[in-house]
Amino acid sequence: MTEDNYAVFRECLSNAIVSRSEKPKAKRRKGKRNERKDIADPAPERADPEELAEFVDFLATETFTTFPEPLQTLSYASIQHNPALSTLYIPPDPDTPLPPQTLETLCSPIPVSVSDTLTVYGIIPDSADLRDFLGPVLAEYATSVTTGPPVWASTRAEACEICERDWIPLSYHHLIPRGVHAKVLKRGWHDEWTLNSVAWLCRACHSFVHRMASNEELAREWFTIERICEREDVEDWARWVGRVRWKAK
Repeated sequence: MTEDNYAVFRECLSNAIVSRSEKPKAKRRKGKRNERKDIADPAPERADPEELAEFVDFLATETFTTFPEPLQTLSYASIQHNPALSTLYIPPDPDTPLPPQTLETLCSPIPVSVSDTLTVYGIIPDSADLRDFLGPVLAEYATSVTTGPPVWASTRAEACEICERDWIPLSYHHLIPRGVHAKVLKRGWHDEWTLNSVAWLCRACHSFVHRMASNEELAREWFTIERICEREDVEDWARWVGRVRWKAK
């Protein structure tokens, strides 16, 4: 397996696990007639960063090493030479899962310890749900490692612009999401030349940004990395996720 591809897969898997493991804290307040009711606190409970890193590293290694060699070494160059790889492993769009037969073929060799561990830790409800859980992870991985060089390559940062980790793969975040470009221009929110501005983020921070606001809110309010990093919830997230570190191989 290539170390670069493994690193990307591990980040995609980590992102999925972090998203599912964040649970809102519950606090109590008095209701009518002294009835006590649970209400959600906006601050989520988060796992110990060192334990989470070991947990993700174990699952990523156990899973990635079972994949066929073409999937482990998938790249932009490989799909140019063999278009069939693109048909097999890359979904037509990010919201479309891989074909069930492909997922079944890829998930069957994965050790039972992986699905059992995910179930015990509450990441998936049942071992049989492994395929549904890994589907988006594999789609994100395949799309990431086969994306051609962006026109914004010259803007690439050395570290994630939110958590400042400089030893994990980065992806580019459209500060003005592409899905609302037409609306942005129609309503005059920004000049056209600003539409392709990007920030370089690790996958965990990239997903956090999209969870914190809708595409329209990002375009109107959070269209620079400076504005994003001024948010209190982003500062809190950055302090926590910045402590999730992988052990050296």
